Amino acid sequence: MARKLTKSNAHFKRAVKRLPLGVASNFRYWGDDRTIYVKSGMGARITDLDDNNYVDYRMGYGPAILGYAHPEVDQAAREGMAVGGVFALSTERELTVADRISKMVPAAELVRFSNSGTEAVMAGLRLARAYTGKDDYVILEGSYHGLFDAAMWFTPMDKWSQVGDPEVKPYSEGVPISTRSFAHFVQANDANQLEDVFKRHSSRIACMLIEPIMGNCLGIAAEPEYLRAARELCDKHGVVLLIDEVKTGFRVARGGVQELYGVNADLCTFAKAVANGYPISVLAGREEIMRKIGKGVAHGGTYTAHSISLAAAEKCLQILDETDALERIADYGTRLRNGMRTVLGARGIAHSFVGHPSMSGLYFAHEPPRNYRDWKGSDYSFYDAMAQVLHDEGVLCEPDSREPWFVSAAHDASCLTDTLKAFEIAVDATLKASGASHKVTA
Repeated sequence: MARKLTKSNAHFKRAVKRLPLGVASNFRYWGDDRTIYVKSGMGARITDLDDNNYVDYRMGYGPAILGYAHPEVDQAAREGMAVGGVFALSTERELTVADRISKMVPAAELVRFSNSGTEAVMAGLRLARAYTGKDDYVILEGSYHGLFDAAMWFTPMDKWSQVGDPEVKPYSEGVPISTRSFAHFVQANDANQLEDVFKRHSSRIACMLIEPIMGNCLGIAAEPEYLRAARELCDKHGVVLLIDEVKTGFRVARGGVQELYGVNADLCTFAKAVANGYPISVLAGREEIMRKIGKGVAHGGTYTAHSISLAAAEKCLQILDETDALERIADYGTRLRNGMRTVLGARGIAHSFVGHPSMSGLYFAHEPPRNYRDWKGSDYSFYDAMAQVLHDEGVLCEPDSREPWFVSAAHDASCLTDTLKAFEIAVDATLKASGASHKVTA
């Protein structure tokens, strides 16, 4: 496939004069010559300004769980528009949507709405601190919880000598270094390390903030026994378990990752899949904790529970709850993995998958990574090079191997055929360019 980006390149040159990096989010900038601008999306495909058509596995980083321009959800949104927009007052539909969420997620005894995943996690952390009277929190290396100061810390390992722990640094300039003292970092799937941190610091720790499936780190998943241990340790040490389901919520199961693992959170957050792309997020949890809101804890926002987003959420959650959409998504993800496995196996390329079929991470080694250090210590150059070819061949995945492939209910047989054809081309082209360095006996 000969892909031209003439119009996107020309638009970038105009946009960069008015918008930093020529885009509205840093993560949409893929380089001066490879940043694309979308013209339209329908189902599981998008078209850019140059009329290149792509099978999309980003799906907005997960929100378009039913596919772009879903007719039922969009019709519901139009009906929500007719309600009138923003009143800075409540409407009946808030309770309707909250009831649906509580039905799907037993831990969601009480519900509050916000506009983005970042906002929901910020509110959850604030509430946990208020409830416990403590300021610190535990966070997993490699996890992502939004763009706010408390969560914007990472462990760069490029210069790590494997001795001791790597230095934790702010993800961005402008993050006050003094806020670092509140965060305690642990590795995923190491219950002994977590217990040690709790033993030494539980008098200061308000909550454990965890993505059981790390949505910005390949989809690396917590092992069931680890999450169960975390639940028990939080109970033992008086720590709130705050499960961040911004990406997994209503995607990996009707009750989210909590249903998959059989573990209930004290507080939990949702966003991406709630309304099929309309801006809304959720903070929910135990009544005892949630009742602190309005009784000492501030929460709100002018655009919170917007009539359009609420109407879209009502319809989207109904579809996810009452139809086989999630089963079809998981089935497609499994068939996609199997097709990739066939291509890679035939070429003797070591590989494994992590996460859930609806949000898969592809890893080029026999054994999947158990934590961020496993992934960071691996050679992911093959994936990064392959992604560039996939784009040229009409398959849109994130060009960074940290991001999983998101599947929607709109991905169909034609998407799978086109994807696997492009995947085979991309693997062969990358092998040819990289030599035999990644070819091993499977």
